[in-house]
Amino acid sequence: MLTALVLGTVGGLHCIGMCGPIVIALPQKENAGRWYFFSGRIIYNLGRVVTYMFLGLAFGALGQVISLAGFQSALSITLGVLIIASLFLPFNKTLNVINTSSLWRNTLGKLFKKRSFAALFGIGILNGLLPCGLVYTALAGAVATGSSIEGALFMTLFGLGTIPALLVVSVVGRITRINWQRLIKKALPATAFILGCLLILRGLSLGIPFISPDLDGKKHQHHMMMPSQN
Repeated sequence: MLTALVLGTVGGLHCIGMCGPIVIALPQKENAGRWYFFSGRIIYNLGRVVTYMFLGLAFGALGQVISLAGFQSALSITLGVLIIASLFLPFNKTLNVINTSSLWRNTLGKLFKKRSFAALFGIGILNGLLPCGLVYTALAGAVATGSSIEGALFMTLFGLGTIPALLVVSVVGRITRINWQRLIKKALPATAFILGCLLILRGLSLGIPFISPDLDGKKHQHHMMMPSQN
């Protein structure tokens, strides 16, 4: 689960470029004090985290079904390979179905016209549905947990990890992306590569605690099958 938090924290730099403009443009009451400002930004980010949590719940449940079918090791290795492969393949386009949806845009537009905590929470929920390669990587980790609860926890920690960077953007305002570009390009692929390697190691079931546990209980089964020496 530490991996999810690290992925979110490092990925927060990526969020500055993707979600920074939305954070800066968040609605705010005129002559609102600092308490309202910070509370509103926290509530917005909690909306994102809630969306990530439910996505993790769903994808973790998918991983749980695959795990019960006896394919947890294969799933973990496959996801790890796909994450690493995605770093070297020229994916220039992402699925933008939600982003281009008129319903999504209209709903978001209506929320931006309101200046309430409920509207900020709703904007955060919708923002969490934006197509994003970083979120896809985190969801792969949620699937690999093989549990709906752990998948939800994985995505929750990931979402919490992204909050600090976006809070900085809220306070500082417009930050030039050029200053972050080089750091983002180096940090994100490295973090995704490490996650991919961890998933592959996990799938290999080497019996290493926390890193490569015996997912399928092969060592335990082997021990049970050994004849007694007495």
